[in-house]
Amino acid sequence: MRSALFTLLTLLAASSSWADAVFFDDFQYPDAKAMTANGWKLRNGTGWPGVEGARWVAGGVGVIADPATPGNRLLQLSAASDGSAKGTRHAQLCHERKYLEGTYAARVRFSDTPVHGPDGDEIVQTFYLISPLKAPAHPDYSEIDFEYLPNGGWGASGATFYVTTWETFIPAPKFWKDNQHDRLRGSQAGWRTLVVQVAGGRVEYFVDGTPLARHGGGYYPEVPMSINFNLWFSALGANSSQPRAYLEQVDWVLHVPGQVLSPAEVHARLTQLRRDKVAFRDTVPSRNLASPCDL
Repeated sequence: MRSALFTLLTLLAASSSWADAVFFDDFQYPDAKAMTANGWKLRNGTGWPGVEGARWVAGGVGVIADPATPGNRLLQLSAASDGSAKGTRHAQLCHERKYLEGTYAARVRFSDTPVHGPDGDEIVQTFYLISPLKAPAHPDYSEIDFEYLPNGGWGASGATFYVTTWETFIPAPKFWKDNQHDRLRGSQAGWRTLVVQVAGGRVEYFVDGTPLARHGGGYYPEVPMSINFNLWFSALGANSSQPRAYLEQVDWVLHVPGQVLSPAEVHARLTQLRRDKVAFRDTVPSRNLASPCDL
């Protein structure tokens, strides 16, 4: 009896620790290095995805003053290439792998053209959640993606916005995928508020408050994920050795575990956090899981 009571009390304590949990970052940092104190990792090295032989460089992640809002700051990702794989640089940052059900949201600025140099490369601008892939095609895998391809790619021509929920995949060179995806044609350049609800066996995606897709079944996430942003070249298509660079910017990111919030409720939560002058808050309990920043 005592053991059963102890177990019940332990479960209640655990659930209460999640009751008011939230993860929020307004990216009000002096520089990217300061972000690491709050659990962000900046990726370095080679590896999937992107142009084979390209590198992921921590220097591609920065924090800048918001030119439109005095006093505000923005996360900025920069990817650049000279037209060769060796001269191609990607950018990525990842937070701890401890997130599963609930509501996720971010305000992201996508761009259609490089800030300098020739256009035409297949570039991918993202906000996503992911777990490590234990082995090719391993079923214990979770991934939820918002991905914008301004120059097309993956079988689509022209600007295409993808939302994708994954069961599993096999990396290159024998790439194979098992996912559900929907896509939105046309330019998505500019600021977009992205919301995804993960609850009750369903994953529902919204862009600027408008429902875009609903996924579920065997594609529903099974294991905890990290929160990520990255910017990378899927293919070099500009056919030029002239240097070029692309940018992606992020105003804020929010996760509320265990709650399904509408886009309007997300906006209300954001407004309250900013009214309370919260620059960063992370009360989501750690799961003490390995959190590599390599996918």
